[in-house]
Amino acid sequence: MAASTLTQPRFWQSLPDWRRASTNTAWCLLGCSIGDFGTIAFFQVTGIPWPTLAIMTLAIINGLATSIALETWIMSRQMELAVAFKTAIGMSFISMIAMEAVMNAVDVWLTGGAKLTWWVIPIMLVAGFLAPLPYNYWRLAAHGKSCH
Repeated sequence: MAASTLTQPRFWQSLPDWRRASTNTAWCLLGCSIGDFGTIAFFQVTGIPWPTLAIMTLAIINGLATSIALETWIMSRQMELAVAFKTAIGMSFISMIAMEAVMNAVDVWLTGGAKLTWWVIPIMLVAGFLAPLPYNYWRLAAHGKSCH
């Protein structure tokens, strides 16, 4: 589709594309959450006195790494490992960064720091899912590019 169709409501109404983009976003969210939550939990449990910004930066880096690793593993069942890794790095890096930034911003905004609580995790996950979803839909609908 041409870029001008983005402004037409019909462009955004493909249910199969929304389902596919949602599935891809959910896999990305799983991968990002593993590294992100694991990092925050580590600092929370150990009490290592790092500044919130440093913890969140490391959490984002680890979230990106685990997302790429998970997506590489999923795709390696369909293609060679090197190709799967290159695809994982290039396919949705913008999506992963948006997801990570929003999840961590929500955490800091609601808890005042790098803190995992029973009530903030679902909110972080919903925000992390919704932030990149329109971008993932657009990549799929406009360019035929998706994660898996």
